[in-house]
Amino acid sequence: MTATEVVIALDVGGTSMKCALVDASGRVHHSLRRPTPRAAGPEASVAAIVDTVADLAAVPGFAPIAVGLVVPGVIDAERGVAVYSSNIGWRNVPFRELVESKVGLPTALGHDVRAGGLAEARLGGGRGSSQMLFVAIGTGIAGAHIVDGHTTAGAHGAACELGHLVVRPDGPQCGCGQRGCVESLASAVQFERRFAEASGRELSAERIIALIDDDPVAARVWRDTVEVLADGFLLGIAMFDPDTIVVGGGLAAAGDALLTPLRRGLTARATFHTVPELVPAELGDSAGCIGAALLGIERIRR
Repeated sequence: MTATEVVIALDVGGTSMKCALVDASGRVHHSLRRPTPRAAGPEASVAAIVDTVADLAAVPGFAPIAVGLVVPGVIDAERGVAVYSSNIGWRNVPFRELVESKVGLPTALGHDVRAGGLAEARLGGGRGSSQMLFVAIGTGIAGAHIVDGHTTAGAHGAACELGHLVVRPDGPQCGCGQRGCVESLASAVQFERRFAEASGRELSAERIIALIDDDPVAARVWRDTVEVLADGFLLGIAMFDPDTIVVGGGLAAAGDALLTPLRRGLTARATFHTVPELVPAELGDSAGCIGAALLGIERIRR
């Protein structure tokens, strides 16, 4: 029996690593999830990532041809170096060198949200868009600008960090060092924190959102969160003028409970802006891994 050629794909987040073996068409053949040991420090997270790649390379029945690794923060994709991550705390990690020396496969390093946006643009909610903005709302918040199916990283690998737009200058300090960033107020983690502070109850974002029609505290915290997101999204619209915004990440699982008031908030704020189509991501948790695989394939085709 011939082994299936696949790319080893890892999508590393602040909470967990989504891992998969993905073929050239974007089909996921094998997947697993492991925790990101963020609390143990950045060195532990780096070691866990490299070890997970090695474990996936040994899955029987598959023939890995490349590795696609996507991580949060500022990325130097050309050198294969993770420059900075406020969520995980590492600086200047030479992931390409570490992974290639471990498994002997050509390795592409990319930005987690740009990879998810790439997958959504080519295979998901952004199909047909020529100017797409992808926004992932999870442990952190970040964006990706996709032009004609290709990501734009900026001159220093830090383009479209929408989570670090300051919308409340007197707000809480963000992990990046600024105050009042969108991420510091409206990520899933901060949504949960603010609800806990207001209600004395610690619930998951999913459970809080389920309460918004009946619980006034949940409704107020959710409304405040959407207001922050609307301010951040409007700045993104002003900068990039997209025809479509694809919303992904854990908080996007709220569906219309998020998209309807967010669309309304954008419409109320728009002056010269054209409010683009606002749609949910279609690939769910797999978007980052599929995008990582696409980067891995591009690496071996260079």
